Amino acid sequence: MPDLRTAQPELPALLDSVQQHFAQRIVPLWQGPGWNADMALPFEALDPQHRPLPVQRYRAMACARQLYLFSSRIEQPGAAERAAALLRTLQRHFHDAEHGGWFYSIDAQGNPLDRTKDLYTHAFIVFACAHYWGKVNEAMAESTLNAALEVVLERFATEHGLYEASLAEDWSTLGSGPLQNPLMHLAEAFLATLSVRHDAVVQDALVNLTEAMQAHFIDPAHGVMLEKPRGAVDNWFEPGHQFEWFYLLESSPLLRGGALHGSLSRAFGYAEQQGVKDGAVLAMLNVDGSVRDATQRIWAQAEYLRALALRPDSAGKVLAQLQALQQNFLHDGGWHECRDASGAVSRHDMPSTTPYHLATCLEGLQRAL
Repeated sequence: MPDLRTAQPELPALLDSVQQHFAQRIVPLWQGPGWNADMALPFEALDPQHRPLPVQRYRAMACARQLYLFSSRIEQPGAAERAAALLRTLQRHFHDAEHGGWFYSIDAQGNPLDRTKDLYTHAFIVFACAHYWGKVNEAMAESTLNAALEVVLERFATEHGLYEASLAEDWSTLGSGPLQNPLMHLAEAFLATLSVRHDAVVQDALVNLTEAMQAHFIDPAHGVMLEKPRGAVDNWFEPGHQFEWFYLLESSPLLRGGALHGSLSRAFGYAEQQGVKDGAVLAMLNVDGSVRDATQRIWAQAEYLRALALRPDSAGKVLAQLQALQQNFLHDGGWHECRDASGAVSRHDMPSTTPYHLATCLEGLQRAL
């Protein structure tokens, strides 16, 4: 790991400034205007004036991400109480008592809306419950973690170490097949579980998953992680996901040095060269490197930043990217979610799911320092 503090002495003060912005300007949004006390749920998004957008739905995934957020800030005033409330809300509003697992979303009145069983959602429930249980050792967090792991391993798993992206309410097939993004967050969830307990079943599942990703999702020409299995029609890659995968693999003693880690390490330079322009991470690229969508999203900036912190001789880039994150995406009222190809702000709402990315980024940078 590079010695960032020695190479860039001004980096700790800048990181502290960004941390303060996060703690004082962003997290409180979800304790105040972003919190629906009647439902004990975060609103899906706030407008620039901190008003909740009209409620169309609440997603279990967003609830789980906020559970992680407040678990990670457990020392911040009110965070422990908010995390406890979110865990209970997850069970009360989203759990499917008949078939098991968790519904994708509920409506404004708390009734099941999209009853699909979604791997992305279940991965975040595992991830959040593992973190929360590691902090408070609460029985309900452990039992929810165990239940989520059980349905993932028994219901979503397919042959070759992969998992279906989506299943019906009763676990029947929808023909979704495996997709990169849910599988990445499942790997993240497995890693979170292993960080708080020894679990041979989860460890085996994680190793098998990374081997399957290497076999089915890595582009042989450039080593990048594709969004759909290799050979699928209309495939592409996202630089933000390359950096996110690299961080997970590089930071794990279990996965570092494996075939998938090797692929993502070799592909880092290609993803950076093709997918980072003037410090901005582009959203989507074709496999040949041509730009498919030049939108700049704050989550991709955060993933690039924490990945850089694990790259050799990258201290200058880390400083420059942290400055870019602060200057281009953070503002007194919170953050800008997206900028377009010209750099103009193109999305003005602030989703409840984004602080998860900022929290993991800041945690990674703090660990690197």
